[in-house]
Amino acid sequence: MKIGMCMFLWTTHVTGEHEALLRDIKATGFDGVEIPVFEGSEDTYKRLGEMLDRIGLDRTAVSAMGDPGMNLISPDAETRKKGIAYVKWALDCTQALGSRVLCGPLHSILGQFSGSGPTATERRHSVSSQREIGDHASRRGVTIGLEALNRFECYLLNTMDDLSAHINEIDHPNIRAMYDTFHSNIEEADPIGAFTRNSRNFVHVHVSENDRGVPGRGHIPWDDTFRAIRASGYDGWLTIEAFGRALKDLAAATKVWRDFSETPEAVYREGYRHIEAGWAEAGRNSV
Repeated sequence: MKIGMCMFLWTTHVTGEHEALLRDIKATGFDGVEIPVFEGSEDTYKRLGEMLDRIGLDRTAVSAMGDPGMNLISPDAETRKKGIAYVKWALDCTQALGSRVLCGPLHSILGQFSGSGPTATERRHSVSSQREIGDHASRRGVTIGLEALNRFECYLLNTMDDLSAHINEIDHPNIRAMYDTFHSNIEEADPIGAFTRNSRNFVHVHVSENDRGVPGRGHIPWDDTFRAIRASGYDGWLTIEAFGRALKDLAAATKVWRDFSETPEAVYREGYRHIEAGWAEAGRNSV
């Protein structure tokens, strides 16, 4: 298992200006960081990867889609084509970064709604789009972990059962699923059961408190969550995802209107200790 910290807490574009922060994240004990991929070139991410190598941080990548003009489930073929091109670009940057995982809700447009649930046609468009994306991901040596979001952020995929069934329908080894404790806390009547039923498809996990703040301070059932993850045999990333108000566009997209911690340092330092202790305790309880 590796413990990661998503850089969304500070930025959607990590640069050399963040080196001191990245070094402190490394000094805290983290194995790696999650790098947002929204702008820049492959060379941008290659240089960033080289800096992370010097610091000694491994990495994953995260992205999302907010432009309706690149909706992967649109009835318009040209719109879907633009969306596929965007994800292919994100995969190219992910490979250049030196990451083997790209996660996020890369299935539909964040915050766009139709007024009803997903149609059979939209699901078919999604399957077709994801299979083409999966072929490109395979060529790049990257696996995508699709993320189900709560019903207030998207409508295509909200629950772990729906996500896992869709992954099975896509049936591509490079298109898999991820589990996020924040979204599951909203959508699942039994978050632990939802994880356990579908764990075979998970390649990534976001550790996120119910209020998006410091992991361990809220009401996510952490003991049961860590036990279920460990019992499943999952041995990938447990990455903290938290949000703040520093970036107005990101704060608006994630509906963050207030501070959820006294400092960003509290999130990653206390959050790291929370994961480390919870994982160890889950291991003792499984013996």
